[in-house]
Amino acid sequence: MTRTLVKSKKLVCTLLTVAIAGCTNLEEKVIDEVLGSDSAKPENALAAAYNRLSNATFVDHGNVFALQEYATDEALLPTRGSDWGDGGRWRVFHEFTWGPDEGVIATTWNNLTHGITQSLTAISTMNSQDFPEKALFLAESKGLLAFYTFHTLDLFGQAPYRDPLVEDAPFEVLQAAEAIDALIQQVEALIPDLANVGEQSTHPGRFTKQAAYGLLADMYLNRAVFKDRYANSFNFSEQAVDGNGTDMDKVIHYTSELIGSGQFQLESNYFRNFDIDNAGRPEMIFVASQDNNTLRGSDSDLAYMPMERNQKPSPANRGTNASCITPEFYYSWEGNFDDPRFHRHYQYDDGTWFMNDGTDVSVPATSIVPNSGGLPWFHFNRGIMAGQQYGPTLLPSGTFEMTADGRIKVNKLYCEKNTTLLMDFTPELNFDNPAQSVFTQAQINRGARVFKWEFDPENGNGTSGVDVPLYRLGGIYCMRAEAYFRKGMTVEALADINVLRTSRTREALFDNTPGRALDALDEKTLYNEIGYELYWELNRRKQMIRFGKFEEAYTAKPVSEPFRRIYPIPQATMDASDAFTQNEGYQ
Repeated sequence: MTRTLVKSKKLVCTLLTVAIAGCTNLEEKVIDEVLGSDSAKPENALAAAYNRLSNATFVDHGNVFALQEYATDEALLPTRGSDWGDGGRWRVFHEFTWGPDEGVIATTWNNLTHGITQSLTAISTMNSQDFPEKALFLAESKGLLAFYTFHTLDLFGQAPYRDPLVEDAPFEVLQAAEAIDALIQQVEALIPDLANVGEQSTHPGRFTKQAAYGLLADMYLNRAVFKDRYANSFNFSEQAVDGNGTDMDKVIHYTSELIGSGQFQLESNYFRNFDIDNAGRPEMIFVASQDNNTLRGSDSDLAYMPMERNQKPSPANRGTNASCITPEFYYSWEGNFDDPRFHRHYQYDDGTWFMNDGTDVSVPATSIVPNSGGLPWFHFNRGIMAGQQYGPTLLPSGTFEMTADGRIKVNKLYCEKNTTLLMDFTPELNFDNPAQSVFTQAQINRGARVFKWEFDPENGNGTSGVDVPLYRLGGIYCMRAEAYFRKGMTVEALADINVLRTSRTREALFDNTPGRALDALDEKTLYNEIGYELYWELNRRKQMIRFGKFEEAYTAKPVSEPFRRIYPIPQATMDASDAFTQNEGYQ
């Protein structure tokens, strides 16, 4: 393994200060109970390592999501009139102009490397003590270390490390091309000590054997990219680390362990995976657990960011009119707009369907936001939203406009910051300057929106109870289908894609019709199908790189150079030490 070693203790401390975000308060919710703040306790050390999953890193739009999605055709955050300019910090990802001084990149690096540090601390703490769960907790800590390290190597090509079992160990910088093999071996070695999900008080929020299988499949699927980041094409048929088969054989092996276990089932209602109460749903393998409390930094950004400010699930909360998708991704669904993963209508308890097409007059006010003093809950439809939008109007009194018989009146909606502009979400973006993702105040309605994640009306843009799936069964089928396809096993790949398509059903409004099976599968179709299943789930950048799509131009995104496949090491980290070498293209 290629490593850069730093032996000065003073320099190690400096790097840990610069490369890693500041320490978090260990007085937090851990696993299933509130623990004290004594970091010497094994459960608290493990808690701190888990905390970084859901404290911004994998749940906030400005962290891993920004780097994995805003730099793709699946998501962008344009400047909208007077909003979301922010010095261009969001536009740079769509326009591919980011540099080492970009704050969003630095925040993501800090949070990921903080996760590495907290995992190392947990390993060191547990190794020095004897307690009944030692083997299990050590394995979980090492699994989390591998998970954070993998994502850091994926995004930045380098990752900090310090051996937690060696006193006064030197600081090391892992390099992706060599580190990926050692990382795979480390996770494979953990499996005997990990619990099966549901055993030993574990659940999908814990790093279990099944989480390890998901991570190993992910690492093998992307190993060829790690090995030769800037290649014109990748060698997906390389021999596996242990010499048994190829990388794709290993992907098939580990995904088949999950698919064939019987522990997980595909949801017929695709959007149940992204509901407020999705904890423990049957597809969930490994998640960033979120709870509506102040003990850990849960976040509703994935739902809050695309919703317009005049779209109000309750009189107390609203969206923010920020992120959207490109027309390229929207129209990739051509011929599949009836796919159950594209859109789903909401039905109220009295049978009323919210159609969102101008035919709605009212919906019942019997759905109530929990712990809100009786505020009515208006349910928007789910999926990708385009065209004129409808919903409740908020009166100056702070209440929804109601009908004479006490129902919520449904109106044609206008944008909040341009009250004469209809809330007509246009798939086309049509920027005035084709090279800049900037809208005027008269254009803030543009961009189809993703309502995949359920908005929590009790907490608005604050905390959320939506667990963010890091590995779920639908994604596992996608990984196996891709591995089959890369091995030339098209029949098997098509079968997996069709399992996904036909397991999802439309709502009762359409007689619970299942999705349609495909007759054939080529590379373009496979690429699109993975997008249909996994959009806005922090996967698109990796997918685009594997399929050779990442450099292509699309709306306001120019043809880019291969060096953009990874991000720069933040300038603050580079300024603090010469341990890191800046990535190609960012010097």
